[in-house]
Amino acid sequence: MEEAPMSYIMVWLAPWLGAVLVLLMHRVGGRAKGLVGVASLLVSAIFSTLLLQRALASEEPLHFAAEWVPSLGVTVGYYADALAAIMAFVVAWLSFLIAVYSLEYMGHDPGQTRYWFFFTFFVGSMEFLVLADNLVAMFIGWEGTGLASYALIGHWFTDEEDKWVGDPGRKALGIPMWFEPSHSGLRALVFTRLGDVGFLVGIAVLHIMLGTTSLEAMAANPAGWAALLASKGILAAFLAFFIMGALAKSAQFPFHEWLVTAMTGPTSVSALIHAATMVKAGVYFLLRVTPILAGAASALRVTSPEVYHTIEGFFAWIAIIGGFTAFMMATMALVSRELKLILAFSTASQLGYMFLATAAGALTGTAALGVFAGLSHLVSHAVFKASLFLAAGAIIHAVHSRFIDDMGGLAAYMPATFIAMLLASLSLAGLPPFMGFWTKDTVLHAAHEAHAQVAFMLGFITALLTAAYTMRMVLRVFLYEPSNHVAKHPPHEAGKLMLVPYALLAVISLAGGALWPKLEEGFAEVLSEKTLGLGTPLHLEPSVSLMAASVGMVVAGLGVSFYVYHILVAKPMETISRIPILYKLHTFLYDRWFINAIYYRVVVDGLKALSRAIYNYIDQAVVDNLYHRFLPWAIMGASSLLWKTLEHWIDTGFHVSLVNGVLSFSDRVRRMQTGILNHYILFLWLGLTVMLVLITWLAGW
Repeated sequence: MEEAPMSYIMVWLAPWLGAVLVLLMHRVGGRAKGLVGVASLLVSAIFSTLLLQRALASEEPLHFAAEWVPSLGVTVGYYADALAAIMAFVVAWLSFLIAVYSLEYMGHDPGQTRYWFFFTFFVGSMEFLVLADNLVAMFIGWEGTGLASYALIGHWFTDEEDKWVGDPGRKALGIPMWFEPSHSGLRALVFTRLGDVGFLVGIAVLHIMLGTTSLEAMAANPAGWAALLASKGILAAFLAFFIMGALAKSAQFPFHEWLVTAMTGPTSVSALIHAATMVKAGVYFLLRVTPILAGAASALRVTSPEVYHTIEGFFAWIAIIGGFTAFMMATMALVSRELKLILAFSTASQLGYMFLATAAGALTGTAALGVFAGLSHLVSHAVFKASLFLAAGAIIHAVHSRFIDDMGGLAAYMPATFIAMLLASLSLAGLPPFMGFWTKDTVLHAAHEAHAQVAFMLGFITALLTAAYTMRMVLRVFLYEPSNHVAKHPPHEAGKLMLVPYALLAVISLAGGALWPKLEEGFAEVLSEKTLGLGTPLHLEPSVSLMAASVGMVVAGLGVSFYVYHILVAKPMETISRIPILYKLHTFLYDRWFINAIYYRVVVDGLKALSRAIYNYIDQAVVDNLYHRFLPWAIMGASSLLWKTLEHWIDTGFHVSLVNGVLSFSDRVRRMQTGILNHYILFLWLGLTVMLVLITWLAGW
């Protein structure tokens, strides 16, 4: 294969260069910085398109690498098989559309330099991660997205109340359930860093075993290093640590809490995080390593059944975690009052679907099904969720409230936004012929084929819940009776720079769904044949009965919400508040299963208690007493003892005995000075005699 052009590094380099230019332009107007940011992302999107075209046409993956850290075998460049090229394409174009939206949405924000620097840096880091050919380079991009998310989630760090997430004053188990931007940014950083420690441990172990972290090297002999890890008894622990970063990054239970409160950032940031970057990094990592791990399991199924069962158990647990996350977050979305928060719960739920799909597909014996199902839903979700978040931003901007209780009847004021959000919502709900229907059905199909009953049932029930909360959201915002807030502050349609991106994405979600039956086979074939670790074509065999059951669940969910909120125009909280068991259930769901409160009670308060105990019993009782009481006492005691013994003896010897001795000797010498000449002559001859005797003796005469 001829060498791939170096110019394709512009996919990740262009956004980073844009970030540098934004910093250099810190004294220039915000509009100019926004245009630079958008232009850099357009360049990245164009090169990602060229890269995708060439990657799909090439027989081999496109690979360009320059040495970076030779001692670690780390290179910098790009590795573009079908999986990476498709992912890079989706990230680049969605980020570009969100950036165009941001030109108007953030047009009057005072923090333009910070916003556009971290926005473009975010996208560049994500592309660097996606196109990395080794795990260390991937980790660099991984951490870059984490740093940018911290800054963007906490962009409005002055913490005005209208930028909060949660109900001000509400508490669960005594723990506040409202979060300021500065707090939320820190939560995102801490939660994801916890998982990243495990990821870093996994990278280190692989480097020790292989001497490299190259993805190609991992895929070349997966059975070898998997068997070696198993022989040392650390394969299961390695897999647990290795996947921890992906679970945290993609907000899977028990790391999901950071994503919920990330809604404090600008809505354009929420769209970027939820649709194109950050949370999709964990799914991408799972898609990247699943063929490699499945290849190891397949190769060792007969010769090392313990390795096969360990890897199979790993995928089974990932499927259950994904299914449980999907179900749990959907239950929270059912009762949420904040528009962006409903969408945040939805994102975590759909990410659970992606984990379920990828892991379940691997359990069927062909990792290609898992990669196809997981990536298909990732792409589908990216399109309709970006549209939903961008539309939500326009609604909140127009209504001046984040609560759906302050909305209602907006279809009359914002008809274009209503149509766009309706299309994207029906795709989220999984109604045919929208793209979300086909990809969600593929997820359930993979779980059904894998015979993962628990994960499948969780995913199946989630389909009903998703349709219900999605229709509730649309009706409450657009068709429900208008609130007093809307009457006092009549909203208006968003400007074209904001409207066009989310309207276009909503249309793509519908058009993609209409074309999906024709594109599905080709997409599956290309992906399965040109993805690292795969190589065999995937033949899809959809289940008509399963599809019908899935549609039935969706229709039931949509129908119930439509009847309650549009036909009856009911106010469910009035009924719920009168029935204690329903009120307690509502509180349980509204307060997010009390998981956040438990984290603060157990982890945060526990660490505080531990810190206080360490201060009281170690710092004060041991360290403080040791340094400020025992050591001074010991030193003073030793000093006194030395004074009474050695120092006293030395002092007496030098100042008394020695002086007395010298004086005595001086007195005796002085007595010899008689003043008689004969005595002096005698002493002289005696001295000369002694000297002559000594000289004679020493000379040997």
